[in-house]
Order: sequence, then structure tokens, then C-alpha cells
Amino acid sequence: MPNYYQPEIETASREQILSWQNERLVKQVHHVWNNVPYYRQKMEEKGVTPDDIKSVDDLHKLPFLTKADLRDAYPYGLMGKPLSECVRIQSTSGTTGRRVVAFYTQHDIDLWEDCCARAIVAAGGTKDDVVQVAYGYGLFTGGPGLNGGSHRVGCLTLPMSSGNTERQLQFMTDLETTILCCTPSYAAYLAESIQEAGLRDRIKLKAGIFGAEAWSEEMRHDIEKNLGIKAYDIYGLTETSGPGVSFECCEQTGMHINEDHFIAEIIDPETGEVLPEGSKGELVFTSITKEAFPLLRYRTRDICVLTRKPCSCGRTHVKMSKPMGRSDDMLIIKGVNVFPSQIETVLLEQGYPANYQIIVDRVNHSDTLEVLVEMAPDKFSDSLADIHDEEKKLVAALKTMLGIYAKVRIVSPKSITRSEGKAVRIIDKRKI
Repeated sequence: MPNYYQPEIETASREQILSWQNERLVKQVHHVWNNVPYYRQKMEEKGVTPDDIKSVDDLHKLPFLTKADLRDAYPYGLMGKPLSECVRIQSTSGTTGRRVVAFYTQHDIDLWEDCCARAIVAAGGTKDDVVQVAYGYGLFTGGPGLNGGSHRVGCLTLPMSSGNTERQLQFMTDLETTILCCTPSYAAYLAESIQEAGLRDRIKLKAGIFGAEAWSEEMRHDIEKNLGIKAYDIYGLTETSGPGVSFECCEQTGMHINEDHFIAEIIDPETGEVLPEGSKGELVFTSITKEAFPLLRYRTRDICVLTRKPCSCGRTHVKMSKPMGRSDDMLIIKGVNVFPSQIETVLLEQGYPANYQIIVDRVNHSDTLEVLVEMAPDKFSDSLADIHDEEKKLVAALKTMLGIYAKVRIVSPKSITRSEGKAVRIIDKRKI
């Protein structure tokens, strides 16, 4: 069984990483040009040929791909290999429109599982661990990705999928799970359920690998305290393979991008201009080893920062910050940019649980913002005066963070529906 902390790759010099990227990018551009007519047309419209791309320094010459392109090309328009060489598909949920379907050769799956294995090892995983995968399986990439990565490391793998919390806790205690993989909102729910069931002393967890939705540092600290673990972030997109594009190490100061498989850029989301290292902007990925679904310069819409500051773990691959929001999920309310993560940060700083809901509406041609907040059980009061005082405190804190007024309504504990998958935080009635 190979060791998925691969020093020759993960601690390679910058020169070596660039050498891999230059060689693989040139090869990938020719592969796309020859096999993906949709993208070749975009290159022709921009006046670019494969011969114009000689290294990473030429990446900016290539056209972007967006989710709109993926929907327009659905289902087969961006395939780089014939169906006879593909062995699997994965898909997005389709909640914001037509589904995105990604294709995989066996080679693609092997490399994806290698990336997920690196994430598990970075979280302290070894062949002696029991990994409980409570991400959804099926078309969603979370379950299959971490499942395969766990196998690669040699862990005992519990393919639980999401939901059925009673069964999750039974297996977690009976088989002494040591690493939990799921969405952060479901991890918070499991922690709540463990407390209620009086199982805290029977839980053997040491680490959690959480992704697929935005979560704040405050939420991380809550999960770590309530489960007695170290909580690691993992990042990925169905469009680029799934989880494992990047992952946190023990330092927890950003996620190392697997640069031997992906080239990352930060651009100005308005102009498309490539920004220098350390700038905040939109993350763009180019897949340089994928065969069946080889996306070049895919705009993720995630807002973050890249840094090459040396890491104490020894890994040399560039780090991306935890996404600060999504340019397409960002709410514009009364002309102000509002990210849900900003609201979550305020609530957790004020001692409230991570389960909340944001309701946006338009009344008399003016935007309104309302935040439903569950009262923490230890703060719960039947006194309307106490509740009103708490609401006023939160209104003031949110005004300081956002710069606009948000109505706050404190509701009873557990009255907001729990999520076993991705949490539904926003209800924008302006779009209904």
C-alpha cells in the first residue's frame, strides 16, 4: 500500500512543480483542441492555437469556461474521450438550473482517489483508522471521492452516506470511528445528537474532514469543541473531479492545492484580469491530468486568496484560503454585497448555534433582509423582554458587519429544519 504523503510530489521544489505544470498544460491543451470541439471553437474565436501555449505563463491567453458553458454543452459537448473509454459519471444537484454532468475514465478516478487519500493522510489518517463517510453517495461526488481515498490509504471504510443519524451514531460507537467525513452542517448536527444521546464518552473520533459548503472559523471551533476533534477543510468541485482538489494540513491556515493536477489562478471577477499572489478574487482552475472532462480555465465563482508562504507541514504546493463566499451566491441587498459567511460569523461570535436562515424579500420596491436565529438552549428564555434585548444586540452586530439593517427574529431551539446534506441557508423571495 503506497504512502499517500508523497514527499517527492507534495514537497517538490517550485521549479519541479512548474516543470510538471508546463509539460502537462501543453499536452492538455493539444488534447482539448483535438477532442473537444466546443472549446476549440472558443479558442478559435479568441485567435489562440495550441502552439501559442508553451508554459503556464501563456495560460492567460486561453478563454474561460463557466457553468453556463457546461450547461450549454450538456451532456456530451465537453467530453475529451469517447464514451467507450469512460467508466463513470458524477453530477451536480441541478438546483440552480440544468445539471452539470462530469465524465471519468478509470485513470481519472485513480488520480481523484489519490488526491482524496492525500487529504486523509494530511488529517492524520493511516491504515489503522476507521473512516466514516457520511457525505452523500450516488451522483454527488462527496461520498465516492472520500470512499475511494479511504481505500487508497487502507483505512477501514464505513460507506454510510448522509442521513439516518441513529444508524450513524450506532456505527460510530460500535466500530469506534476515528475520522468523520461529511458536510460541516451535518457534523454540527451529529455533535448535537451525540450530546442529546449521552454518547460523548463513547466517541473515539480524532479528526473530521468537512467540505461541500461554506463554513466559518467560528463554526470550525464549535465543531472541534463539541466533538473533541481537529476539523479539516477539504475543497473540490464536480466540474474538476470532486473533493480533493485541495485540503488542509495540520497547520490549518489554508488548503494545499494538488498542483501536479490543477493550476490555480485568481482573477478579478468583473474584468477577468489575472491578479498577483495575495490578492482576493475569483478562483479559476485548469485540470492538467483529467482525460474525460478536461476543463481549462474554469471559473469557480469562489472568492479566495492564494499564498506560497512556507508551511510548517513541509508541503510546498500553493495554499488557497477558505472561500470567503461565492460571487454567484453573493446577495446584493440595497446595493450592498452580503455573503452568508459574514452573518454566520456574527452569530457564532455572539454564542448562537450554526443553524440559521436568511430570508431576502422586496417590499414596496425596497429590499429587506431577515435572519432567523435559533436561541441557544443555555440562553433560552420565555421572557419576551429578554428575547427582544437579544434581538437588538444581534441587529447592532449585524449592522456593524454588513453596513445595512437586518431584522432578526430569534426562534425556539431546533425549530429550523436540520440538514443531513448541504444546508439551505438562503431563501431569496425576490427570485420566486
